[in-house]
Amino acid sequence: MLKQNIRIQLGCDFRFLLPQATPMIAILNVHATRIHDLEGPDLIGTWPTVPLSAYHDSFGNWCVRLVAPAGEFRIGTRTIISDCGAPDVQATKIGEQPVEALPNEVIQFLLGSRYCETDLLSEVAWRLFENTPHGGARVQAICDFVHDHIRFDYASARATRSATQAYAEGKGVCRDYAHLAITFCRCMNIPARYCTGYLGDIGIEPPHEPGDFSAWMEVWLDGAWWVFDPRNNTPRIGRVLVARGRDASDVPMIHTFGANQLVGFEVVSDQLS
Repeated sequence: MLKQNIRIQLGCDFRFLLPQATPMIAILNVHATRIHDLEGPDLIGTWPTVPLSAYHDSFGNWCVRLVAPAGEFRIGTRTIISDCGAPDVQATKIGEQPVEALPNEVIQFLLGSRYCETDLLSEVAWRLFENTPHGGARVQAICDFVHDHIRFDYASARATRSATQAYAEGKGVCRDYAHLAITFCRCMNIPARYCTGYLGDIGIEPPHEPGDFSAWMEVWLDGAWWVFDPRNNTPRIGRVLVARGRDASDVPMIHTFGANQLVGFEVVSDQLS
């Protein structure tokens, strides 16, 4: 019996206190690969209203530019999306491609980046995973290790924590799980990229954590990108991509060019039917 589609309400709301007019870039819209699933456009709204302009960045993400006025400022979006209602596809039996056979556009996701220091973790990665099976099974072994090695601790979230620091400290949030797993994959010659988006608690028994954006990774195996989630480390329902990049530095939800105070934050990803 086929799984029936479900409807998910998506949205977010950021509230800032700004000492002066502040340029911003917002990456909040559902990724182009899912826009045909939207029941209506997830237009960004601001309070007070300000002019918006948009562009696609080098990774294909939809970015919105604006200048927020001094004082209280809100920005957010709301929409409803249709989802197949099925868990993530598991790719543990998929093979990998040798480096020399990788497409040119994939190579950048094999290299070190701001939060994924392959040069510092290469020896560790080979020591831990050299004897694991190649392909998706190796990626899953990496996810298993990272899932067990890092203790989730929302109170210890730090925007500057790198993969090397996450490995040393053994604690963090979903972006730290993703950064460490991505780094290990790259060290083992498996391209991996950072993903951020919505992931609610559909199909998960309570209690549920407060709503937040989630981070996971996609890895290149046998000619295609596949989702792996070292934080949850189990197939989930209702994952909705917003943006992709080399690591979190490429895809901040809100990038501010000036002093600011985030005074409120809400993320909604709830099943409607």
